[in-house]
Amino acid sequence: MKIQESAEDYLETILKLSLRQPTVRSIDIVNEMNFSKPSVSVAMKHLREQGKVRMDENGFITLTDIGREIAERIYERHLLLTKLLMQLGVEEAEAAEEACRIEHDISQDTFEKLKDWAKEKGVE
Repeated sequence: MKIQESAEDYLETILKLSLRQPTVRSIDIVNEMNFSKPSVSVAMKHLREQGKVRMDENGFITLTDIGREIAERIYERHLLLTKLLMQLGVEEAEAAEEACRIEHDISQDTFEKLKDWAKEKGVE
């Protein structure tokens, strides 16, 4: 399933925040992504309408099963690509930035091959 890169970034951010803290609110996403409150609000509305996130009466945001599946796929790519780039000598911050761009464009087949190669080389 192909979705917009920005939606993938939001879902990945929600996942990362949920791994670090017990609850996620729109303001947490604003602070994490350095986006405006209105931009995040519109994005959350679209993600709710698409069934990728839920927001409860307290404003706490959770990923739906499909939202979590997308977020975990993107985050797995991000982590592995960052490690691979660092293995090549790229500084960590730059590697993470580059991985963020690559993670959206690489095919699942190519990613699986990279993952197998990394496992073979002990990079995982």
